[in-house]
Order: sequence, then C-alpha cells, then structure tokens
Amino acid sequence: MYERFYPTMDWAEHRHAWPHAAQSHFVNAGGIRWHVQRMGQGPALLLLHGTGSGSFSWRGLMPLLSQHFQVIAPDLPGHAFTSRGSNDSLSLHGMAEGLRALLLQMDITPTVIAGHSAGAAIAAHMVLHQGALSQTHLIGMNPAWLPIPGLPSWIFGPTAKLAALNPLSAWATAKLANRPNLLAKSMDQTGSQLDEEGMSLYRRVFGHPGHVHSVLAMMAAWKLQALSSTLHRIANPVSILVGSADKTVPPQLAQEACSLMPHAKLHLQHHLGHLAHEEDPQGTAALIFKDCGQPWAQNL
Repeated sequence: MYERFYPTMDWAEHRHAWPHAAQSHFVNAGGIRWHVQRMGQGPALLLLHGTGSGSFSWRGLMPLLSQHFQVIAPDLPGHAFTSRGSNDSLSLHGMAEGLRALLLQMDITPTVIAGHSAGAAIAAHMVLHQGALSQTHLIGMNPAWLPIPGLPSWIFGPTAKLAALNPLSAWATAKLANRPNLLAKSMDQTGSQLDEEGMSLYRRVFGHPGHVHSVLAMMAAWKLQALSSTLHRIANPVSILVGSADKTVPPQLAQEACSLMPHAKLHLQHHLGHLAHEEDPQGTAALIFKDCGQPWAQNL
C-alpha cells in the first residue's frame, strides 16, 4: 500500500551520481526488488548498512575489500533503490528473512557479514537464526546491539510509529532535508565528518519521501530486547569496530556487548564517529583483514 504513495527512488534518475553504478544489479527475491552492488572475487562478504543509509555507505570500503573478497552490498528494504516489500519487511526479523531469500536467490553463503549500526543488529540476528551462517565471521561497526539508555530508548519507537502513520510526515522530513546546513547539523550529531560526496549522497536519499517514510517505519518496527538478551549465544567469531567519538551509539555499549559474546574482539577507531567506516575506509579495511585472518592486511 505504502509503495503507491512512497515509491522507491528511481535508479535512472540517480545512477549518474551513484558510486560504483557499474557494479549495480537488481535481484527479485522474497517479494522484494533488491538493488545490490557486487564487486570482486573470493570468499563472500556481505555488507549491511544502517538505518537511513544505503549501499553508498560502503563506497570507499568496497574497492578495498574487493581485492580479496566477493563483496555484496544491498540496499535494505525501502532504502534507496530497493523496494519495501510486505508490512513486516522493515522489522528486524523481516529484514533478516528478506536477506535470507536474497542470499538463496544469489546462491551465496557469506564467509563474513559486516553490519553498521542497525545493519549489525540484522547481521547478529542472521547468525543466531540461520543455520547456514553458524561459522560466519560477524563484524559489528558501531553496532546497535543494546538499547540506547535514557529518553530515546522509550520515546524512539512510539514517536517513529506516529510519524510513519502520518501520510505527510515523510514529505515534510524530505523537504526539511533540502534546507541548507540542516543535514550538516544532523551529521555533526553523529560525531562524523564526511566529504562533499558523502554529504551529497545523504542529501539525495533524505530528500526522497519514499526513502524517508521507510526509515520512519523501520524505526517504528525496531525492537532490540530479544536480540540483546541472546547475544551471549553467538558462538561465531565476532569483531567489533567502534569510533571513539560516536555520538549516536555510545561506545560503552559496544564494550558491554563485547563482554557478552565468548569470541568477540573490540577495536577502537580513535577520533572517528558513528560513520567511522566512511571517514576512514582504509583503516576499517585493515582491521577487517586482520581479524578475518588474512595475511595481506599489512600490504594495505
């Protein structure tokens, strides 16, 4: 129903400005038309972006990782160029199941799944509930694995749900995103500093009502309590990369999550914010290679 009023971004309209557009493909799986970027050869590495972002979040990291991995980076349901799907497709479970269908359609079993923020929560849910991923290396970048303490933890869901139900909310938010300096102020609140290309891409997605409406609906459907209570059951190898200046997900939550998982390692990325992988793709790639046991990390 919502896709009638809030359609997906038009690939033909934006592809000229999209990073790695030549590596973009569209795959139908699980009732969703997925926009997927695929690059490189070797063991499969699945990249899952966070709420409100898209596969463009990996524009600097993908070429580095693709030197030794086959990198698969989809837009999540309702984000950027991927269609929204069913009513449940934007929940944590729904996204994990949608990605299961995508991987089956592409005949891929990831050796590594790396997720940023909410993408890390989806990745953790997948390794917990999908038997084929029992040996997959899980990487959480500034992971949203535990509820954020304080006011946002109880107002976040209800507020987003009300906004998602209001048919005008996404249009109003998208219009606000085009105001000068507004996005820059919002980015400052993450603790990250992006270049002009990065800022331009975020302006594009947050200026599109369909993308914004899906972001609001995803936030309304997001529940972390069940995941948080089962983190201790993750027996996979786990790497946690955390920007020390993250203002969105407090770094101490990553440290707490690390202590819950028996095979987890934590790496602090100094002076970087919530989008550390966009600020320093080279340093992020080196940490991934190091923890995935690849000897060529020293050559980066």
